Amino acid sequence: MAKEQIFPKSLQLDTLNNIGRGCMVEYLDIEFTEIGNDYLMATMPINERTKQPLGLLHGGASVVLAETMGSIGANICLDLQKQYAVGLAINANHIRSVKSGKVTGKATPVHIGKSTHVWSIEIKDGDGQLAAISRITMAILNKKD
Repeated sequence: MAKEQIFPKSLQLDTLNNIGRGCMVEYLDIEFTEIGNDYLMATMPINERTKQPLGLLHGGASVVLAETMGSIGANICLDLQKQYAVGLAINANHIRSVKSGKVTGKATPVHIGKSTHVWSIEIKDGDGQLAAISRITMAILNKKD
């Protein structure tokens, strides 16, 4: 997809970070850190909330980060007075284990259509190494009057 402006230019990080208050996003300390023309970036710490019993980043936590980013990305592309986006399908490949620090996700649209969006999310460790890659398909639904 071209690097066209897909998000409102007035969109602020505070707005994205406030969306996740009072739910799993806040519980896992997911924080949006950058808004580009056609991408979003967010971080998530590796801690007792995001590790599995072997002390590694839990694959499910990586998927939560990916779904959060793809879902919010899709929704901010829409006129929320008329439509909203919900997850239809998500997959993830876990490439490298991560034990500490933070991971950083970058979400970019692959397809922005009238009835579906597809987003790709790369999750990297603190050294910039690919830890996981995920793809989410979002269903675009019309609000009922």
